[in-house]
Amino acid sequence: MASSEDFGAVFRRLRDILEPYGRRMHVSTDTAALYGVDMAVEAKRDPTTWFGGVRLGKRYVSYYLMPVYVEPVLLEGASPALRRRMQGKSCFNFTSVDEALFSELAELTRRGYERAAGDAAWEVARRGEHGLAHRKAMSSARSGPRRPVSDGPRRACPVSAGRSVTTYASGCC
Repeated sequence: MASSEDFGAVFRRLRDILEPYGRRMHVSTDTAALYGVDMAVEAKRDPTTWFGGVRLGKRYVSYYLMPVYVEPVLLEGASPALRRRMQGKSCFNFTSVDEALFSELAELTRRGYERAAGDAAWEVARRGEHGLAHRKAMSSARSGPRRPVSDGPRRACPVSAGRSVTTYASGCC
């Protein structure tokens, strides 16, 4: 298993990929273990406007890229090696620095940004088209109490800046 020092290098390198977009959009989280970029200013922010982030975990470093979640076509042409790093629809996990994969991920991030053009409304609309809108974006349409998907353990949520949350059928937190 890689050491926490190795993970620190991975986190810094992945943060370096995402940081230029934070200057173009809005940095929502910036700590030693989390870095997040949002397409909306804080007053208009909700999880549907989240662009991406990096999270330093115990077993790997995760890179989240939400344009891939709402536009899976962005993954066309992605190498099998990068696809093997995927967990879910928008998360890539790494345990060591891999410059070839990081270069590919940087290109994927650039294409995702170009597709979204930093426009918060784009992602909200695209998620709605796919039925993927987050609970906060769809809260007015929902009635009745939310029910957890499972009674399993709570988990850290990248959308909610790492707060421990319960997973619901309508989304996380």
